[in-house]
Amino acid sequence: MSEIHDLSALALIELYRKKSLSPVEATRAILTNIERWEPALHAVYRLDPEAALAAARASEGRWHADEPMGALDGVPIMIKENIATKGVPMPLGTAATILAPAAADAPPAARVREAGAVIFGKTTMPDYGMLSSGLSSFHPLTRSPWDLSKNPGGSSAGAAAGAAAGYGPLHIGTDIGGSIRLPAGWCGVFGLKPSLGRVPIDPPYIGRVAGPITRTVTDAALLMRVLSRPDGRDHMSLPDQSCDWLALERDVRGLKLGLLLDVGCGLAVEPQVRAAVEAAARAFAAAGAMVEPMKPFLTGAVLDGVDYFWRMRAWAELSALEAARRAKVLPFILDWAEAAAKLSGLELFRCFSQVFVMRQSAHGAWRAYDYVLCPTAPIPAFAAELPCPTNDPARPFEHIAFTVPFNMSEQPAASINCGYTREGLPIGLQIVGKRFDDLGVLQLAHCYESMRPAQRAWPGPPASAS
Repeated sequence: MSEIHDLSALALIELYRKKSLSPVEATRAILTNIERWEPALHAVYRLDPEAALAAARASEGRWHADEPMGALDGVPIMIKENIATKGVPMPLGTAATILAPAAADAPPAARVREAGAVIFGKTTMPDYGMLSSGLSSFHPLTRSPWDLSKNPGGSSAGAAAGAAAGYGPLHIGTDIGGSIRLPAGWCGVFGLKPSLGRVPIDPPYIGRVAGPITRTVTDAALLMRVLSRPDGRDHMSLPDQSCDWLALERDVRGLKLGLLLDVGCGLAVEPQVRAAVEAAARAFAAAGAMVEPMKPFLTGAVLDGVDYFWRMRAWAELSALEAARRAKVLPFILDWAEAAAKLSGLELFRCFSQVFVMRQSAHGAWRAYDYVLCPTAPIPAFAAELPCPTNDPARPFEHIAFTVPFNMSEQPAASINCGYTREGLPIGLQIVGKRFDDLGVLQLAHCYESMRPAQRAWPGPPASAS
């Protein structure tokens, strides 16, 4: 039998319903597991055992009376630290932030609290969420549970690392260029970047979404059932979608799938990654899908334009800080952002325009297919101490060429584990769907989950940490 901290959200709910396990027992088991892992992993910000146990006791009473308050009653959850939870400061991963308690829950936090979830605390992120890394000027270095010398990815670093290490079944991350999918891929868990606006978020922005990071597709679907409920604070949110998020069974026969192994720029796809993604494509073909090679659609000039737009967005905030505070920001982020300081208005406009060129290119290339399969990242996890694989602020986006186009195009995209390197590091397969077809992406991922190679056991805490 699985350890309690390894149980899925659906399994926990079923045990609560049968009164074979209580939310308090589940909460204590996960807190114990976090205590064993955290000295080495550093995935948590503001763990609150007392509040979690109090919420679990309240849930225990409701289950005892057969009156659960919502779809997640008693289920442990952790929330990325840039999603506000009332009373908890949001450092945004940087030592430059002046800490002040959040006035209210942001929409994702509000929805899971209303559904009865037990909020354990927050998970770590790098400075301003602008790195695919666990490196932060505020948090201790977050590492991968598969290999502590490796990076978990980011910016939802603590969420993905925690999901893989058994810090509860449900985690919420955010994604503006790959920040859910990249760490999910490198940590061997499942991550969904929903269509822009499917999950209300505050503040909204171009390409910015919140979504689930879990060990199973079904748990992600359960969480989407709650997160997708409307909230008027997000002026970019979509109309409420009436669907059965747990209707995941689907026949893939006849579906036309594009196989994208060269996006046109960025880092080359490492051979082991390529082989794992090609094997996943063959599995879909064996199940009856029509898989066709897909041509590259992105250029380095477009990727660089989007990069410099984000640099200027960051520099606008950083340059407004007093010098002493700005000096606390991770030097890599300062170097990256400051490179845009001398852009002219015309140059900045041209950079911003590449957002829409990227969007149009993604939609045009994708139009012939029902779904697209590609690597989540072109390479396996890199050294834990690095801010990005190139370690070069002049080339910071080389590893996100497969993910960022689908933020700009607003399409749903998920990362699911499709194999391991010779060294035992997870490899992520990205599944991309049409705008608004979030359920379809979950269905394809669920289908692949049943036919992918056998998964390795989840990593346990290092002996020195246990």
